[in-house]
Amino acid sequence: MVVAVKVFKKTTPNGKVTVYLSKRDFIDHLDHTDPIDGVIVVEDGYLQGRKVFGQVLTVYRYGREEDEVMGVKFSKEMIIASEQLVPIKEKQPLTPVQEKLVAKLGANAYPFTFNFPDMSPCSVTLQPGEDDQGKPLGVEYYVKCYVGSNEDDKGHKRSIVQLAIKKLQYAPAIKGASRLPSSLVSKGFTFSSGKINLEVTLDKDIYYHGEKIGANLMISNNSRKQVRNIKVYVVQHCEVTMVNAQFSKYVASLETREGCPITPGASFTKVVYLVPLASSNKDRRGVALDGRLRDDDANLASSTLVPDGKCPIDAIGIVISYSLRVKLNCGTLGGELVTDVPFKLLHPAPGTIDKERAQGIKRMKSIDKGRYEKSFANDDDDNIVFEDFARFRLSRDELE
Repeated sequence: MVVAVKVFKKTTPNGKVTVYLSKRDFIDHLDHTDPIDGVIVVEDGYLQGRKVFGQVLTVYRYGREEDEVMGVKFSKEMIIASEQLVPIKEKQPLTPVQEKLVAKLGANAYPFTFNFPDMSPCSVTLQPGEDDQGKPLGVEYYVKCYVGSNEDDKGHKRSIVQLAIKKLQYAPAIKGASRLPSSLVSKGFTFSSGKINLEVTLDKDIYYHGEKIGANLMISNNSRKQVRNIKVYVVQHCEVTMVNAQFSKYVASLETREGCPITPGASFTKVVYLVPLASSNKDRRGVALDGRLRDDDANLASSTLVPDGKCPIDAIGIVISYSLRVKLNCGTLGGELVTDVPFKLLHPAPGTIDKERAQGIKRMKSIDKGRYEKSFANDDDDNIVFEDFARFRLSRDELE
């Protein structure tokens, strides 16, 4: 069986230059980022002494395009990598996909490789509203190839090709933490003795997109007030570093009156589940999504991770974080008791889910093996089931 390799390609308007990329999603592994490996094919006799140059561009848009007046721009375009692609200046080792493409496309195929700078921001798009026009806010990446006499020559539109790509992050290989995220808060009241205590504990530290978030709520009312209802939210926090702006959006919510009112002296425990999804927030302006390409179904933006030794403040672009927020309504005069428990929302690394499933099956087999080895150690293989059943029945009759 031959496994097909998917390759993305785009051709200039005049059809003379074609760029091939092995993928459109490039993963930031914190200690390194996947290189952008591709191949460019130029038609025979087209260059006539000219050259082909390549660039990796990042466009950081932090304001609406329709608000740009009197020369004020709310976007920043940066060239983060630039190189002459044809003719090749210096040969580099080829990736397996590049080797296949060069062998298939012939002598006019030229491989190229670009690398992302350290701490470069991940692709994020802020969902536009119905009335918004122009390009969406966020961080986008493009691979641009153009024909010119020198690097400063911007080329003509008919000989320029530009491909949109994404830079993403996956959950680390070790999922979860030794200590579960939790929060314990209390609220006292003026002219009233006692407090209401709220403890919230999540079932893990890192969740995958589309996974249920489980939270254990423990409420003890040692005050004279009542808890009228309970509200639980998944909150997406966005920090736009270019303008030092911060805002938050609810991406999932739940309200319950189960066990309410929680009267003075009473306690209540409940496990709640929420699933934050982009599909549930399609009409909500400002919700951050993983930088989406045109024909892709977008996910909510992943949590921003930084390498060990780096501070989250050093991250640039749009920094994303998540928390689970719980609100207890203590009445008109009592106000609300609120707490936030932070967690991470990410994509699983390829093969992670299958690996975890296999480990779970292996663990169950080892438990079963240990359970039955002791019971059946002295039994014959031929009658092991019957003897065990008879022995169990006899012991049960003796107990009666």
